Amino acid sequence: MRLQALFKADIELAPAQELGAGPLGRRRIIAITGGRFVGERLSGRVLPGGADWQVIRADGVAELDARYTLETGDGALIYVRNRGFRHGPAEVLKRLAAGENVDPAQYYMRTTPLFETGDERYAWLNRMVCVASGARRPAAVELEVFEIL
Repeated sequence: MRLQALFKADIELAPAQELGAGPLGRRRIIAITGGRFVGERLSGRVLPGGADWQVIRADGVAELDARYTLETGDGALIYVRNRGFRHGPAEVLKRLAAGENVDPAQYYMRTTPLFETGDERYAWLNRMVCVASGARRPAAVELEVFEIL
């Protein structure tokens, strides 16, 4: 297997809605307010209206479940469901939660985005497996998405 860069994204976020502790962990919903993505085969903007529905487990691991829409520069709409995990040393996670800009090498943030589109120009996205590496910024997430070849 090989990885091929698909795109880099900067996804803008609203402040988290903290729902409190539930049976699975502490629930948070973080609205996606916009952003951009740039790659060799597709580029465009992240549309507002999506969100990341997170659960912070008792062991400190954040289960990420983001759903949002990309709009390419030529008008195609692409649905994304991006699931994964963020975890690291307690001190680092505390700094992230406080809104600090933390070097992503100090924590683990990996996801598996799935794409769905009805636009024939981008139908190839419907049948690929991807992985992504992420960085949490104070009001955004940076993602590097790779196709697995």
